[in-house]
Amino acid sequence: MQSVRQGAIPLFRLAGVQVSLHWSWFLIAAYQIESGRGSYSSIVWKILEYLALFLIVLTHEFGHAMACRQVGGTADNILLWPFGGVAYVNPPQRPGATLWSIAAGPLVNVALTPLLFAAAMASDSGGWAQTMPDANQFLWTVFKINAGLLIFNILPIYPLDGGQILRSLLWFVIGRARSLMVATIVGFLGLAAFIAAAVRYREYWLGLISIYLVLSCWGGLQHARHLLRLAKLPRRPGFACPSCRTAPPVGAYWVCGACKQAFDTFETGAVCPQCSTRFNTTKCLDCGEQSPINDWVVGSYAGVGTINGGVAAKL
Repeated sequence: MQSVRQGAIPLFRLAGVQVSLHWSWFLIAAYQIESGRGSYSSIVWKILEYLALFLIVLTHEFGHAMACRQVGGTADNILLWPFGGVAYVNPPQRPGATLWSIAAGPLVNVALTPLLFAAAMASDSGGWAQTMPDANQFLWTVFKINAGLLIFNILPIYPLDGGQILRSLLWFVIGRARSLMVATIVGFLGLAAFIAAAVRYREYWLGLISIYLVLSCWGGLQHARHLLRLAKLPRRPGFACPSCRTAPPVGAYWVCGACKQAFDTFETGAVCPQCSTRFNTTKCLDCGEQSPINDWVVGSYAGVGTINGGVAAKL
């Protein structure tokens, strides 16, 4: 997603979250609006319909961001692009925190569903189908857009919300690495059906989405393999990451930023044995968070004293 973020245009900041729009969004918007010109008596309604899609997706992504912050994570950026939206969330690496951060997005669509349905029904009751057919059609279309996004997002296909929810639920039972492995395998099975449908019905847009999802699912599978290898490493007693509570592995898995020497930061007290460089924080190889090394000390090791002035290496 880094290459996608490079094409982002900043729009505004709300509640501390920077909202950006990818430049390609305008191309797809122009195509969709032009191709649907005959749906209404005026193209203005088609523009409003696409803007409604924009707002629904944005609200969905804010659901992710706010839930992530609620559980102590960070969420500072939202990107909207032709395939939907991406909230860059970093919840604490715990299954419950991850589950809430992911599930909050679809729950926004769930909350919108009765509101949009009531508005569309009210337009029917008010006779808008005869007196204001464009407005009536607009309300029903927006309702269908929200329902369609909800159904699509909760499909158990990684990295869709449904696939990540499945992964979070499995995390409680089989752990972080294996849950991601299972979720990506299930995702590939679902994507096979997507690709078959795209070919069968010549749905080029569905084909493009499938390609993007395949690449993301493959990335998830590779990450799962890395986590499985990491989980098998021997762990150092007396220390645990303040964020995910996982003990660090024993071995030279940290790299000095000055001389590029690999070393075990907990063995050397956060001092590079090659160039004597000291670091202020230690990076957790499991969750990626960085904390002062003294915050890692647990159990009977706590309170013994500082470790080389309280500094640790950073990968």
